[in-house]
Amino acid sequence: MSTEIEKVKVVIIGSGPAGYTAAIYTGRADLKPVVYQGMQPGGQLTTTTEVENFPGYPDGVDGNQMMEDLKRQAERFGADVRWGVITSVDFSSRPFKVVADEEHTLLADAVIIATGATAKWMGLDSEQKLRGYGVSACATCDGFFYKGQDVAIVGGGDSALEEATYLAKLCRKVYLIHRRKEFRASKAMQHKAFNTSNIEMMLGYVPTEVTGDNGVDGIVLKNIETSERVQLDVNGVFVAIGHTPNSEIFKGQVEMDETGYIITKPGSMQTSVEGVFAAGDIQDHVYRQATTAAGTGCMAAIEAERYLGQ
Repeated sequence: MSTEIEKVKVVIIGSGPAGYTAAIYTGRADLKPVVYQGMQPGGQLTTTTEVENFPGYPDGVDGNQMMEDLKRQAERFGADVRWGVITSVDFSSRPFKVVADEEHTLLADAVIIATGATAKWMGLDSEQKLRGYGVSACATCDGFFYKGQDVAIVGGGDSALEEATYLAKLCRKVYLIHRRKEFRASKAMQHKAFNTSNIEMMLGYVPTEVTGDNGVDGIVLKNIETSERVQLDVNGVFVAIGHTPNSEIFKGQVEMDETGYIITKPGSMQTSVEGVFAAGDIQDHVYRQATTAAGTGCMAAIEAERYLGQ
């Protein structure tokens, strides 16, 4: 166990668009930020093949390449980007105590939390066995591989219906599976999905098994009213049932909502602890876009700079 204590001005926890943008801004403010990349350096975008909706990339950009570009930009302005995971924090007194990899202690004058969120899964053993072999949580990442084939998507919110209509442009048929008889999605998204001819609605069904050995060849559904089982022959299964914020280590340290998203003050990235800020998907369960994450990373950095200047 390291006994060395490192004193820094700003620690940024997380390395997606929010974390790296915060690093660019705090770096340019000469705050010498220390960035811990976390378990998934670059965040969720590193699982995406092509990002087409981030401003400034007219031809699209590979998600990994985009994150590498942001990292290099942050390092250019003096950010110290490190491998490692923050394993505990103590925001009860200043400077704030942040422990990396259970052994290295940093004392920070300000902290920016940008740990993002993780996709939820259905909880089936067969689903986990076939993750990456036909089971995916990102239609825009992996839909291209199923061009002209039949796929299923599970979920009932805006994201699920949006991904279903996206897949419908590529695939021969899309089965949209939802346990309820009505969708939670907005009326506009429902209208779009219901008017897409190659989307078939499977309402009132729950998946019980994803079948296949070296790849997906089907999904078994159970009717929630009759318990009747139906097997659909599909080559891909996409899961779109929401996300879990990566906020476990911050419980009891900052205010959160009932699902674990960190609450920030209206019009601000300030958490319930003065000097601790949150940016990106860890505090945004509405938009969840790379562009909005980057925007909140910028806001958190500017607020941290002002806080430290007081």
